[in-house]
Amino acid sequence: MVIAPPARHLLRARDLADARYFEPLTVDVMARAAGLSRAHFSREFRRAFGETPHAYLLTRRLERAAGLLRGTDRPIVDVCLSVGLTSLGSFTTSFTRTYGLSPAAYRAMHPSAADAAMVPTCILRAFGRPQRRTFREDKAPDAD
Repeated sequence: MVIAPPARHLLRARDLADARYFEPLTVDVMARAAGLSRAHFSREFRRAFGETPHAYLLTRRLERAAGLLRGTDRPIVDVCLSVGLTSLGSFTTSFTRTYGLSPAAYRAMHPSAADAAMVPTCILRAFGRPQRRTFREDKAPDAD
């Protein structure tokens, strides 16, 4: 029987955090994914990746939130909730500590998502053409 080295177990837990960052993950859930006790998992994770499991998960969530703030016009509270955080105040504090700007100021530094949207030229032309009514569909038929 070949036993996988602990690093593989830690990678499994890290991959879980990367894939399911928007879910209410806890250190206990990540430790179970690694097949280790919570305390041992936390020590080994920090030794392997240089940060605690909680800090790693928060960093992933803030990275995803920054991407949503840059790429969408969704409300900030919606961005907060969609990345798995439940408190707007904690989100704002953590985001400001990490990026040096509040979420609103960070979004203001980037162009609106609507401005960056790419609309195909054929669609622009089709909707930009004048609409002529040659068959008079807009008139009611004569009642005889």
